[in-house]
Amino acid sequence: MTKTQKAEIIEVLSGEFKDAQTVIFCEYKGLTVSALEGLRKAARAKEARVQVVKNTLATIALSKAELNGIELKDTNILIWGADSVATSKVVIEFAKGNDKFIIKSAYVDREAADASTVETFSKLPGREELLAMLAATWMAPVANFTIGLEALRKKREEEA
Repeated sequence: MTKTQKAEIIEVLSGEFKDAQTVIFCEYKGLTVSALEGLRKAARAKEARVQVVKNTLATIALSKAELNGIELKDTNILIWGADSVATSKVVIEFAKGNDKFIIKSAYVDREAADASTVETFSKLPGREELLAMLAATWMAPVANFTIGLEALRKKREEEA
């Protein structure tokens, strides 16, 4: 790989890491290509990215994105995305089905974190679930008012 190719990779990655709320580092030795493709497909569905990057290039890109505090060792696959909960859910779900896939560390909400933090974030409700809860909360008073009016109408009909 030439210096210009390396510089190009660093620039692309640092730009994406600046936009990402979560960057997760995992061990992937022993996984099949089809398993990794499954991870990539699941990540794409949640608007996350997956890539194997050399540690030196990843470290430089992370420091340019102002993400510091984690030292990369051995082989790593990086998963990152703008939604911390969705990205964490993708990684945890994949790790449950693949014992060779190990979460090492992460930046969650741009702060250095460990695997347990990633697991905690994966248990939170996602954006769609939160919007549904909010809509249900907003609709509850209207629904209760409608039920009360209907009960009042029936009572008046019985009295008449």
